[in-house]
Amino acid sequence: METELKEKITGLFEKNRERIFSNDPPEISHLREESFNRFLELDFPSTRLEGWKNTDLKKVLGRDYNFYFEPLDEKIDFDKIFQCEVPDFDTHIISLYNGWYIYRDKPLVKLPNGTIIGSFAKALKEYPEIVLKHFNKYAKNRVNGLNALNTAYAQDGVFIYVPDGVEAYKTIQMVNVLNREDDLFVQNRNLVVLGKNSKLTLVHCDDSHNFKSSFTNSVTEIYLDEGSYLNHYKLQNLNNNTSLINSTFFQQEKDSNLSTFAISLNGGLIRNDLNITLNGSGSNADVFGLYLVDKEQHVDNQVYIDHAKPNCTSNELFKGILDDQGSAVFNGHILVRKDAQKTNAYQTNRNILLTDKATVNSKPFLEIYADDVRCSHGATVGQLDDNAMFYIKSRGISEYNAKLLLMYAFAAEVINRISIAPLKDRIDDLVKKRLRGELAVCDQCVLHCKNQEKKYEFNIDMSKI
Repeated sequence: METELKEKITGLFEKNRERIFSNDPPEISHLREESFNRFLELDFPSTRLEGWKNTDLKKVLGRDYNFYFEPLDEKIDFDKIFQCEVPDFDTHIISLYNGWYIYRDKPLVKLPNGTIIGSFAKALKEYPEIVLKHFNKYAKNRVNGLNALNTAYAQDGVFIYVPDGVEAYKTIQMVNVLNREDDLFVQNRNLVVLGKNSKLTLVHCDDSHNFKSSFTNSVTEIYLDEGSYLNHYKLQNLNNNTSLINSTFFQQEKDSNLSTFAISLNGGLIRNDLNITLNGSGSNADVFGLYLVDKEQHVDNQVYIDHAKPNCTSNELFKGILDDQGSAVFNGHILVRKDAQKTNAYQTNRNILLTDKATVNSKPFLEIYADDVRCSHGATVGQLDDNAMFYIKSRGISEYNAKLLLMYAFAAEVINRISIAPLKDRIDDLVKKRLRGELAVCDQCVLHCKNQEKKYEFNIDMSKI
């Protein structure tokens, strides 16, 4: 079945070459050809590869997906599809609908402070000097077949540019929505560029509005110039049939600061490939993740941090709670290069298994070639602590509430690091619902819920503990 999909992709690429290449300058056309040939060499990832041995794509690649090479002729009122109801959460919303950029007034907007927001395809035409400087400079096409396929096929996505010395006037909220009656194979490409001493808060949401078996192969490149700051959130709430491969590449220059979160609440198969290069001295990356998995869901977090220059720091914390037959993977790789002296790098992965059928494969890994460093890594996999359970129950709390309290306290270590108060409250509420088994795809995006009038609280007297 994988072979059939590869043959279909090859045939469609040749048949639709004119449409795929229609927006391209010569540099991009050449890159597409090169990337497609690289995909044919590498093929889809398989469990024979070390980085994929615990995530098998055979089942999801065996489906009959549809590919669209231009926006579907649909009249869309996106405000009806997506209505953010988080109190006091003031954002600038930009949207992808079934892989294509949706706009209200025009596909590309330049704000008075010079910030540019809009369609990647349109930015390639109007601002080629910015796009070509960064496009495909950080993604790893040579070693990853899916990244190469995305570079060959991708036609649209989101483009954001923040000029030197500018702070984006409000949080930008990227919403990627799937909503078709057929199974889609979507390949969007996003590019975010932060100038020197600029600042941006970006919330990136993946959402599905039906129970179709769509496959999204998304690649995002993010460049942080000297002294810039990015506060980044990747939130996922998809149906149990949807597969998402999310590859994000961060390139950090001198004294830049990154804070990024990968929060997975729902989805059939989710893989977050995070690649961070600390390419300038004094740069810092804080990388956090939280995944809640049940039924037969699967979440795979791959985090690669490259300390390429001296005097840089990275802090990494990923936590997971797995129920039923859910499965998860954490593969953390920190590379400290020979000249990256005075490096501080810390990596932690912790997991709670609620059943004997839930599984997690955790592999924290340090590769160090410098001698003046402070680095540590660790991983834990276990069940709820019996002593803690006994202690809480002895304070008059039922076993059910005791379990909820321990699981919530476990997850709260990540939640409490969210710096946007309204978003933190909403994620906090959704995690409580998820732990109660009450969060389903009908909740729409993780940032809004039609049933939001019901407030979820744990009725526990904390003074008793």
